[in-house]
Amino acid sequence: MVFSNKPVQFLLVALVASIPYFGFANPAVDSLSIANVAVTEHHAEATPEKKPFDATELINTHIGDSHEFHIADWGGHPISFYLPVILWTNTGLEIFSSERFHHDNEAKHIIDVNGQKLVRSNEVIYYADKFEKLTVEERKNGAFEFDARPLNFSITKNVFSMFISAIIMFLLFLAVARSYKKNQLAPKGIAGFLEPLVTFVRDDIARPNIGEKKYEKYMPYLLTIFFFIWINNLIGLIPFFPFSSNLTGNIYFTFVMALITFIITTLSGNKDYWGHIFNTPGVPFWLAPIMIPVELIGMLTKPFALMIRLFANITAGHIIILSLVSLIFIFETVAVSPISGAFVLFMSVLEMLVAALQAYVFTLLSALFIGQAVAEHDHH
Repeated sequence: MVFSNKPVQFLLVALVASIPYFGFANPAVDSLSIANVAVTEHHAEATPEKKPFDATELINTHIGDSHEFHIADWGGHPISFYLPVILWTNTGLEIFSSERFHHDNEAKHIIDVNGQKLVRSNEVIYYADKFEKLTVEERKNGAFEFDARPLNFSITKNVFSMFISAIIMFLLFLAVARSYKKNQLAPKGIAGFLEPLVTFVRDDIARPNIGEKKYEKYMPYLLTIFFFIWINNLIGLIPFFPFSSNLTGNIYFTFVMALITFIITTLSGNKDYWGHIFNTPGVPFWLAPIMIPVELIGMLTKPFALMIRLFANITAGHIIILSLVSLIFIFETVAVSPISGAFVLFMSVLEMLVAALQAYVFTLLSALFIGQAVAEHDHH
């Protein structure tokens, strides 16, 4: 049984793969105007305008990141858990609750901090004066408009979820390590549940793809990404606080995970690996100007496939489930609910399988890429 008794390794790698007020004027009016206003307000209260249900807004709100958890609505007011906003601005470090953002007359989320007005748009925070100068296209890609926004280290839903999953992993493997120290016989409890999974990663993923000589070196990383992705996939299926985030369906997260695999693969590459890239065996030397760029592009397409596969599969599952729930409100009848509920139940069970399957695929491909980099070939 190969199991690291240093669970801190798991936590460190997991963390690397690392938040209305309306003002109305009251002009002087005569008694007749007051009466007319009173009748109008009474009529408006009696027949309030019904806002149409927007399924797109619901889905985008769920699969996207945000600075607060929306828990429920009570009496027409949202109940939310607000996360801290941490910014490095022109005046230094600023830390405050996301609850302090409020709507201005143009329905923008704004806040005044030490004389600086900040605007939050699509969960990206800008300097208000520079935000006004951005085009529509620049606002859509606001995360890359570095001149128009402060450095943002906020704890958002996805970051909060990542910390939760890292803590869960740390506690799980700390308990398992202590269990093995106390009991050298057959594992019990949580250790008995996790040992088959650890041996599965070792015997069915690491050994066949990396090789007997070198697989142990990469076991901490492979175990970390397997359990980290799996736990976060399951957390995304729980629809209530403190879960309900969509971390593994965030392309920035999957990009970082794929980048880590790419870095490990590149740094682990031996002379055979680099020789195959820059001097492909069996290919005439005059084809090198064509083959070398092709091989270099192939190095980049591997982590790109890792990134897109995990992001697309997890996001698609969330969108399908939310679309099925939205059918009840789109058709505005409970007659749809049995059919919609049945499909939601089926998709939820299927997503539990996908949660484990995507963790397995990501780990398997990572081991395969690393194995290709460290493989030693016989030269005759």
